[in-house]
Amino acid sequence: MNRLLSVTATLVAMMLLCAYPAKAQKAPKREFRGAWIQCVNEQFQGLSKEEMQRTLSYQLDELAKDGVNAIIFQVRAECDALYNSPYEPWSRFLTGRQGQNPGWDPLAWMVSECHKRGMEIHAWINPYRAKTKGTSALASNNIAVKHPERVFEYDGLYILNPALPENREYICKIADDIVRRYDIDGFHIDDYFYPYPIAGKAIPDAKEYNADSRGMSIGDWRRDNVNKFIEQLHDSIRQTKPWVKFGVSPFGIYRNARSSSIGSNTRGLQNYDDLYADVLKWVNNGWIDYCVPQLYWQIGHKTADYETLIKWWNEHAGNRPLYIGEDVERTIKYADVDNPSTNQVAAKHKLHEQCKNVDGTVLWYAKAAVDNYDRYGVFLRNYYWKSPALQPLMPFIDDKAPKKPRKLKAHQNSTNLLLTWMAPKGNGWKDEAVKYVVYQFKPGESVDISDPSHIVSLTNHQSLETVKPAESGKYIYVVTALDRMSNESEIAKKKVKVKH
Repeated sequence: MNRLLSVTATLVAMMLLCAYPAKAQKAPKREFRGAWIQCVNEQFQGLSKEEMQRTLSYQLDELAKDGVNAIIFQVRAECDALYNSPYEPWSRFLTGRQGQNPGWDPLAWMVSECHKRGMEIHAWINPYRAKTKGTSALASNNIAVKHPERVFEYDGLYILNPALPENREYICKIADDIVRRYDIDGFHIDDYFYPYPIAGKAIPDAKEYNADSRGMSIGDWRRDNVNKFIEQLHDSIRQTKPWVKFGVSPFGIYRNARSSSIGSNTRGLQNYDDLYADVLKWVNNGWIDYCVPQLYWQIGHKTADYETLIKWWNEHAGNRPLYIGEDVERTIKYADVDNPSTNQVAAKHKLHEQCKNVDGTVLWYAKAAVDNYDRYGVFLRNYYWKSPALQPLMPFIDDKAPKKPRKLKAHQNSTNLLLTWMAPKGNGWKDEAVKYVVYQFKPGESVDISDPSHIVSLTNHQSLETVKPAESGKYIYVVTALDRMSNESEIAKKKVKVKH
């Protein structure tokens, strides 16, 4: 039996190795490695505080092992709140009933837990949706109940009318409250602007258009309504906390080639024409800080080929950091076009490496990676995301690095090594150190912090306790400081003679 188990384990290991590319690319030192944790799948509904925290802790631990460095956490699905909001009701996706207090603040808890693991946290809202199809009753303080005249119904949804300036003001007020009160790293909105179209069903906004068309076609008018909102939200976030990154995850097709000379060779729903979202304008005008198109299809899809789309976004949307929304299950489910004996994990990562403007990936959805669907998590933690990664730079917000850590010291006992240091002096948020990178170099190795394989830890503490290297010798430990935009300081260096 033992021999059989050993043979089986060897075969599994060989299968995993064969699934990886034959020649590894050097891992990038900077890469956004995100995961969406959503509430609308009802994974938290009805859980106690302890159960939900236990569930989220497990997900964060597994994602951290996978190399994820940013969590996009859904905190507002239908003009509700997974946080203690003074303006909107508690979400039904917590207790099962909208408006019922769960007795704790999930967002505040997630901020602490993500930062403890060296992860960024981005608060994710749906801006316009006031009721999902599955919600039967709204709380009395839901905006759709308080101001029904500002909402229209479409296919079982309630939508805040994007034409109304008061709705833009309202959403920006909600965003400002979240940004002001919570120590988040980013603010994120998804792809629901005007509703996804239903054949034969018109959007009920003729009254507003006829009252103030601004000399535009109705399509241009709707796009202008959304443009005004995006610009206003961007400016609002900048004014409140300039370091909070504003990101959007649009639908994966901007325009098809049959609709525009710059469109992609695809035949699907279009951001520009069908959802009235002019994403390229937002990117090129600097109204968003990062863009995550949802490329949830497989390589070889007949109407929305993944390879076609990632190359299109790489070519057209490089004016701001570009991350790719990746469907975990679909990537595993479909065979590699050129190698049908394996899935598309390796092929998609190869495309990422080829697209020089692609700075990261966001996993849809987090739980699929956590559950290690068909070994997806194994691929990440043992190969693609084995080494930690810093966040991509955003010099358009801040490009000045903080000063290096001070008074780096090392202490060792029989088993552990303790590194301690002091924060550098800084003046204002641009100079403030909020995180530290610890590197280890073995005896004889030159100090090269461009290689992320030397990173031991990303931490927001001013100390690190780690197990002593197994072999004795003279090691070099390096600590650098990161500011809120992940600008990296000069090195603080300490030689440590490890003894056993």
